[in-house]
Amino acid sequence: MSAQNPALSGRIVKTFFYYVLPSIVGLVAITSANLIDGFFVGNTIGTDALAAITLMIPYFTLLIAIAIMLAIGGAVSVGKAIGEKDPKTANAIFSQSLIAAVVINTLLALGSLAFNDLLFEILNISAQVAILAREYFDVIRWVFILQLTTMVLYYFVRADGHPILATCALVIGAVLNIILDAWFIVYLEFGLAGAAYATAIAQVIQFLVLSRYFFSKKRTLKFELQQRNWKLLLNSAYNGISEFINEISVGIIFFILNTLMIMRLGVDGVAAFTLVNYFIFLSVMLSYGLADALHIVVSQNFGARHLNRVKSFLSIAILSTICLGIIIVALLVFWPETVLSWFTNEQDQKISRVSMQLLPLLLPLFLINGTNIVLTCYLTAIHKPKPSALIAINRSLLFPAVFLIAFYYMLPSWHLLPAAISDLSFIVALPLAEWCTFLLAAYFCYQYRPTKLKVNQTSV
Repeated sequence: MSAQNPALSGRIVKTFFYYVLPSIVGLVAITSANLIDGFFVGNTIGTDALAAITLMIPYFTLLIAIAIMLAIGGAVSVGKAIGEKDPKTANAIFSQSLIAAVVINTLLALGSLAFNDLLFEILNISAQVAILAREYFDVIRWVFILQLTTMVLYYFVRADGHPILATCALVIGAVLNIILDAWFIVYLEFGLAGAAYATAIAQVIQFLVLSRYFFSKKRTLKFELQQRNWKLLLNSAYNGISEFINEISVGIIFFILNTLMIMRLGVDGVAAFTLVNYFIFLSVMLSYGLADALHIVVSQNFGARHLNRVKSFLSIAILSTICLGIIIVALLVFWPETVLSWFTNEQDQKISRVSMQLLPLLLPLFLINGTNIVLTCYLTAIHKPKPSALIAINRSLLFPAVFLIAFYYMLPSWHLLPAAISDLSFIVALPLAEWCTFLLAAYFCYQYRPTKLKVNQTSV
């Protein structure tokens, strides 16, 4: 197995970037598609449309969180089974994860249709943007069934040694989404429904490309519809619980942020944060490109007991995320007006000014958030779901929620920042939460460092 598997036997740096580069290319394609989607929506439809999509993010993250839990938990468990040369278990986890993705997302789509008005009320979607939100959601709720099932499949295809195919599927889907956005939103003037139609068609093509995996002679995993031991799914999903917490917490934090922004600045505040959030999204996606590669190489080497390789892969991933953070900060420090102007038209200069005020408050976040993602993923890959989940819940939920609410009420009265940005000062809660998380993550990763794992294993 190791002779044919670069994750277990290839040179460390070459192997890491063999998995990282396709992942980065794919995720950059996705990120670019989302950024360009924001460009078309913001410039053609207006910032109210950006706000409408942002207000729905808490619900979308619930769907994504479930898919990520199935995908990463399953892929890591499959990677370990491959390393242990146990194809029967690997096939079962693969099949059960795909079945669960289809069933769960279908049920949630039907539920959102039945309780649409209640959902909009919970998400604080006001009458100002409700028509736009409904126009988009009426289409996208069904698209998510295919989109999130494809996401789960993508992780397994990569874990089974087909990163190039997985990346090609992502790139083709993302590029097609950009082209269709221009066609439906700009040329046909279909509005937000056009953005949803573009996503739907792009996802169909992406799934078809990714489905070539089932015809590969080199694949290890086989899909079997009939399953009995569903405990394997529960165990693999549990191993991905930290990723679920990460994603679902994003939805909760967006809900809190949206509420606070509306209370202080109205829908314009939500739109202004949406512009800045595109760059947070870029940072997170690129970091997950590194973390996805780390999942594969660490889980398989952990299963094969190649712990020196685990240490080397972890070191490269951490160094890479630090460099990535520095590059993004430099971009936002030297060219902030240029990058923010991509998503607004001449009528939205007020919102651009608010975004410019938000940006310097958030810069410290970019220096460390990628490292936190990598450290959390490392713990998942070595099958330490409890500390991984603890880091995830503090990073994504407890720290930012507590800091946001506390700073919202306290910071303006302390007069620590200039009056011009005192209404926005509570946003410093987000970078502070990341740095507090880093201290916690560094502690656990030191406790479960590869050399420590070796000691534990020899003592068993």
